[in-house]
Amino acid sequence: MKRNPLFIICILLLLASCGGSKTTIGKNNLSINDIIKNHNTTAPNFKTFAGRVQVVYQDDKNKQTITASIRIEKDKTIWIKASILGITLAKVLITPEGVSYYESISKTYFEGNYSFLSELLGTEINFKRAQDILLGQSIVTLDSSSYNAELIEDELKLRPKTETKNFIYTIILNTNNYRLGSERISQTENNRILNIRYDDYRLIEETYYPSIIDINALEKGSRTSIGLKFKKIDLNVNLSFPFKIPNGYKEIQLK
Repeated sequence: MKRNPLFIICILLLLASCGGSKTTIGKNNLSINDIIKNHNTTAPNFKTFAGRVQVVYQDDKNKQTITASIRIEKDKTIWIKASILGITLAKVLITPEGVSYYESISKTYFEGNYSFLSELLGTEINFKRAQDILLGQSIVTLDSSSYNAELIEDELKLRPKTETKNFIYTIILNTNNYRLGSERISQTENNRILNIRYDDYRLIEETYYPSIIDINALEKGSRTSIGLKFKKIDLNVNLSFPFKIPNGYKEIQLK
């Protein structure tokens, strides 16, 4: 089926091993082990997360701006509501078990696993990776035996020591807080590139959270970009995750 731009906006909101031999690099000569440890230590730790986001979607033919509410119960649930002028356009519910979605305008819904998201983004996606994309954390597990680091100006560039033929993963860490500056996945055989850039980190309850996330996907010459700007972030507040597919909506198959 033709992919609806609004659906892709909501899905990409979630979202959201590869050479040299350097072993010691970075600010104050930190080892690769220290760099990875610092990144993991700065991972957000909360019970609940609520964000108000302005989203700008653009592809080769369309440009659309919406407002979205994102709620997260850490490691359990991601809930997204997209709206324009206070009118609900779509809702997404993501759990470790799968993804559910419905759209009010087309009166359609989807319920399934992560295989479509993995195909859409060109890399395996699960609940943890979707959550990491929103929080500015690496979507792959980093370990000192597999990665090299290089200090470039005021940024740390990490690449796997061994590149696979069709999967190259590179991340940039900020040296001031060891949070993600960007991450990039390249699949040359499929003409796919996924870039995610993080900016304007805010210190909230002793942890840095990105308030700007730019997602750019390029596939066979076609480009899709999603810009997220968090207007407000609240942590550890009481949240509900209302989600019920309305009667009369038609199920769609995504492929």
